Amino acid sequence: MAIRGIDETQRTAAKVAGLVYPISFVIVVAVNFGIFARLLVGSPAENARNILAHEILFRIGIAGDMVYCVGVVVALTALYVVLKPVSQGLSLFMAFGRLIHGLTWLLATLNLFTALRLLSDADYRELGADHLPTLAQLYLSGVDAYYVGLLFWALGATVGSYLWFKSNYIPRALAVFGIGSSAWGAACTLVFYVFPNFPKVVNLWWFDTPMVIFEIVLSFWLVFRGLRLSGESPGTSAAADH
Repeated sequence: MAIRGIDETQRTAAKVAGLVYPISFVIVVAVNFGIFARLLVGSPAENARNILAHEILFRIGIAGDMVYCVGVVVALTALYVVLKPVSQGLSLFMAFGRLIHGLTWLLATLNLFTALRLLSDADYRELGADHLPTLAQLYLSGVDAYYVGLLFWALGATVGSYLWFKSNYIPRALAVFGIGSSAWGAACTLVFYVFPNFPKVVNLWWFDTPMVIFEIVLSFWLVFRGLRLSGESPGTSAAADH
C-alpha cells in the first residue's frame, strides 16, 4: 500500500516511543547491573544474606524492573500507532511480540518478590534455614524467562523493522540494520534453546546487543529527526500536516 502522509498523532507517538525506550532501558540496566549484579554474586546462602542486609535496595531494583515493564507497554503502544497505517496486521504482530517480552520480564520481576517473601516472611521459616536460600535462588534466576521473552521481542522487532523499511519513515539503511539485527537475535535465541553450549560459539551478549543498538539509534532518530517520507524535507512535512 502507498503511504500517503503522516498525521500529527503518528508524529506524537513517534516522539513518545523515542523518549520512553532509552529512558526505560537506562533504568533497567542501572537496576540489573548496579543493584542485582552486586547483591546476587555468590551461593544461595550468600545471596540471601545480601538481600536481607540490603532489602530496601533490593526493593528499589524490583521497582525499577516494574518501571521498565511499563515502559515496554508504552513504547509498543506508541509504535503500533506509528506503524498501523503501513499494515495493521503486522503492526499487531510487532506489538504482541513486544508485549510477550514485557510479560516475561514482569514474571521474572514477580519471582523476585516471591524470593524476598520466602527470605523475609516468618511464615516460611518452618521450611528450614538451610532450604529457604536454595528455594529462593530458584526464583532469583530470571535468565530463562529473559531468553524466552527475547525470542518474541526479536521477532516483533524484525517485523517492526520491515514496516519501517516499507514506510520510508526513517532511512532505509537504518531499517535494514534493524531487520538484520533483530532476525539475528531471534535466530541466536532459537539455536540456544536447542544447543545450550551455543554461547561458547557466540557470546550471550551478542544475541541482543545489535538489536539494542538499533533501537537506541532509532529512538534518537525519532526524537530529533522525527518521521519523514522518502524525499521529504522537514519543512515540507510540517506544512503537509497543516
